[in-house]
Amino acid sequence: MKIYTKTGDDGTTSLAGGSRLPKHSIRIEAYGTVDELISWIGLISSLPENNSRKQFLVEIQSRLMHCAAILASGPGARTEKMVAPSARDIEGLEQAIDMMESGIDPLNSFILPGGSVPVANIHVGRCVCRRAERAVLRIDGEVPVNPLIVKYINRLSDYLFVLARKVAAETGIDQPKWIP
Repeated sequence: MKIYTKTGDDGTTSLAGGSRLPKHSIRIEAYGTVDELISWIGLISSLPENNSRKQFLVEIQSRLMHCAAILASGPGARTEKMVAPSARDIEGLEQAIDMMESGIDPLNSFILPGGSVPVANIHVGRCVCRRAERAVLRIDGEVPVNPLIVKYINRLSDYLFVLARKVAAETGIDQPKWIP
């Protein structure tokens, strides 16, 4: 099977199920941004600072792959193997957030993303996650979106924010505070 099909040369792409949309459609933007987020989580999981969290981050990638597949499914698509995030998945993120927060100082001001390359990369992933959430919400009026997908992506951005703070604390990085 060749990677190129030439069917997208006209500016359209196909959804699972066979229907086609313009590549600039908000639906393509939504699952494309989730795909970008999957790649950022891959980068974040590859950081040596996250060796102990690697498996959890790979599980997050898997959940996001299901989300992207669901968002990329049109009429007639076979969706029986596509599993939206569950309430338990969201609780898993919340538990991870709570565990990380218990080991770092409380936040008493806004911080500027950065301080080190690993921390900055996690913050970029968080920003992509927020963009993915906005993109998914934009298509909700056009295509019904499982609310657990939205909730999972929202909670994931919280997780990434706390993960950046945790990695900074573990590596002795003082994240710059925003002083207005």
